[in-house]
Amino acid sequence: QVQLVESGGGLVQPGGSLRLSCAASGLTINFATMAWFRQAPGKEREFVAGYRWIDGRTSHADSVKGRFTISRGNAKNLVYLQMNNLKTEDTAIYYCAAKLSGTIVGITSVDYWGQGTQVTVSS
Repeated sequence: QVQLVESGGGLVQPGGSLRLSCAASGLTINFATMAWFRQAPGKEREFVAGYRWIDGRTSHADSVKGRFTISRGNAKNLVYLQMNNLKTEDTAIYYCAAKLSGTIVGITSVDYWGQGTQVTVSS
């Protein structure tokens, strides 16, 4: 059974930083793509960043480029989202996502979701 467990959310002031973690279990990580999505109140869930395990290729949404970085952990099956220079518009529930093989191209291509972790950016 595939499980994705997020951690690291919280309350931070504008300009601050947070690091989200996602621990994956029950899947063959070497062929998977892991990603972060977010959903703000009243808005659709949107792609934030993705990491393709087989070749280490990453992608980031334009809205977070230069501020957020997705990476893999030293321990197997861990993926991080380092978020710097946070803005109030980054406030959302952040979800870890996995696709067992191939590339995540949108919400409908995701095979598994985590439960989400709240990130609130406010002064």
